[in-house]
Amino acid sequence: MDYSKTVNLPVTDFPMRANLPQKEPAIVKKWNDEKIYEQIQKSREGEKTYILHDGPPYANGHLHVGHALNKILKDIIVKHKTMMGFKSPYVPGWDCHGLPIELLVTKELGDKAKEMSKVEVRGKCRESAEKYVGIQMEEFKRLGVFGDYENPYKTMTPDYEARIVEVFGEILKKGYISRNKKPIYWCPTCVTALAEAEVEYDMHTSSSIYVKFPIEASSIKFGGDKDKTSVVIWTTTPWTIPANLGVSFHPEFDYCSYRFNDEYLILAKGLLEQFESATGLKHSEVIELTPADIAELHVRHPFIERESKVLFGRHVTLEAGTGIVHTAPGHGHDDYIAGLAHGLDVYCPVDDYGKYTSDFPEMKGIHVFKADPEIIKLLESKNALIFTSKIEHSYPHCWRCKKPLIYRATEQWFFSMDHDGMRKKGSEAVDATEWVPTWGESRFRGMVDTRPDWCLSRQRSWGVPIPSFKCGDCNKNLMTAESVQFFADIALKDGIDTWYSDDVKKLIPAGTKCSCGSDNLIKEYDILDVWFDSGVSHFAVLDNEKWPELSWPADMYLEGSDQHRGWFQSSLWPALALRGRAPFKTVLTHGFVLDENGKAMSKSVGNVIAPEKLIEQFGADILRMWVSSEDYRNDVRIGMNMMNQVADSYRRIRNTMKYIIGNIADFTDVDKVPYEDLTDVDKWLLHKLYHLSESVIKHYEKFEFHMVYRKILNFCAVELSSIYFDVSKDILYVECFHSQLKRSGISWG
Repeated sequence: MDYSKTVNLPVTDFPMRANLPQKEPAIVKKWNDEKIYEQIQKSREGEKTYILHDGPPYANGHLHVGHALNKILKDIIVKHKTMMGFKSPYVPGWDCHGLPIELLVTKELGDKAKEMSKVEVRGKCRESAEKYVGIQMEEFKRLGVFGDYENPYKTMTPDYEARIVEVFGEILKKGYISRNKKPIYWCPTCVTALAEAEVEYDMHTSSSIYVKFPIEASSIKFGGDKDKTSVVIWTTTPWTIPANLGVSFHPEFDYCSYRFNDEYLILAKGLLEQFESATGLKHSEVIELTPADIAELHVRHPFIERESKVLFGRHVTLEAGTGIVHTAPGHGHDDYIAGLAHGLDVYCPVDDYGKYTSDFPEMKGIHVFKADPEIIKLLESKNALIFTSKIEHSYPHCWRCKKPLIYRATEQWFFSMDHDGMRKKGSEAVDATEWVPTWGESRFRGMVDTRPDWCLSRQRSWGVPIPSFKCGDCNKNLMTAESVQFFADIALKDGIDTWYSDDVKKLIPAGTKCSCGSDNLIKEYDILDVWFDSGVSHFAVLDNEKWPELSWPADMYLEGSDQHRGWFQSSLWPALALRGRAPFKTVLTHGFVLDENGKAMSKSVGNVIAPEKLIEQFGADILRMWVSSEDYRNDVRIGMNMMNQVADSYRRIRNTMKYIIGNIADFTDVDKVPYEDLTDVDKWLLHKLYHLSESVIKHYEKFEFHMVYRKILNFCAVELSSIYFDVSKDILYVECFHSQLKRSGISWG
């Protein structure tokens, strides 16, 4: 006898195997053909909105796993808010200007690029960016991410570029923009200024030197051999010594003149032991100095005929060195501030390519990174070198070319962090924002409190030009809010490339003259920092009639934790300048994606896993499930072993659903059993399900998606599979379908 025919086995065509890689493309196509995103938005007409503003990825390559983590997290939040009754439109965006695209294009063009006009090169950059926008858009769709792909925002569209110029002009009118000569991070390889967010730190080997700066004997008011007394400085950048204009002491440290053999060296008392340990020298006499003694000193540069002025500054520390800082205002932020306070020139004898200029004729044309041995030889020849060694330390590198940077004074356009109480407004904005995770608040606040003025100008071609002019007669810069708005109107009508193709007189209001009375105006060709482009996206997108369903400010910004010093900052400052508040209510950050062993992914190491590879093997749903399973607030790991574990969890949940569906195949509302007639075990399960639902919603609201994953998986494995299904099998298999006992067991489903 076939006993299988005597029991009620589950009946369903729901397959055990998902075959996601094969089935998902058809599902994505169906969503697209039936305009599911548009239908969802239409179904929420008139409801309260929840706006998650997309931080634009860079359009220069295929997606990596970090993109997948970011976009899937955004999609989870948007879909949750939609299911909770909100209208939550999502407009994806792309960052399209900047150095990486320009370098990629010029490399592909080779020598041909040198023969092309800026407009032609910019056209090729635009084509490249457009190509990768299209590629990434399809890859995001394949991840199952819903959005308004018919109307995305791109920072290179005419209306967006014109808005960038317009916002820049509005900020200029408010007095936040100025042109100054200040030391900034400079890449001599890419030949451009860099913002703080474009600086990476890596290990670098430098020459560490202790140097004597001789003192004029007539200025010494204390004992010792006055003809053989020197101030001692320590530096790991010998190449900056030619730019030295001062030596900085701390106003409250104790300083002494120590006798070493037949000469006297001045350094901080707190660093004597460290100095002797490093150099091998031993002192034999101590003369304590007063601040008045130090202020009287006339110090000479070790090999250039000029004074190194004695300064006092609180940037001097006792962490390393001698407690006396070699000060070159053209090569350091603290040096610049100290020099400014004491009337020093912002002197920088180094050109755009990192080579010495004719201001230092002894080494004109030598690159600063090759100059250290020559500087050391020069110091030795002047009997100014005390000791030299090599030191390996963390050093700033260019985010693009990965080469070391220099700190160099150039004339640039800056956004002032201290104009009109801007920094205080920034701190207040931090208070008014919800931070997820909470430690993001203190991290961001620290960056707000210490951020230097924002260098807005770049010396490249692919970007939005800063519409400034220089007088051909007196060399002064000319740029007003009115002239900027004039060009913004032209850019909107005729395109941003008119700056490069049209005559000056067409780009500035008629009759405009320099303050000297000259109308001989020359266009300048600096472009805006691309962080400004993306930073004003909340103006260009949330306040644009092109997307009437959006509103300012956004409810949420969500990006990687590196954007605390990147996009979150570049979005905050323009908003504070023009509207007095942050453009976001909540800021959520996630960690970086590492390999299975906790190492950063790198092509050179060979541990990079492309999303497309994971999708081909497992399907996008498994990748999405991996995202939901990880506590994104920290760095997360991914690898094939981990993906297999997630796939197993997916199968457990899927088979749980299959079992339920199979047992309610013929169930209709007519068969429903009232709650009071359910069995105790059925009521117990409903109770558990109610609390699961309540808990899941709370975790979604707190953005704790890994807890949603764990609790649902645990519910399927324990409450359902191990307890309820096991207890209910006899009833489900043996009882006839219309018996109340069986109907009770499937009514909760």
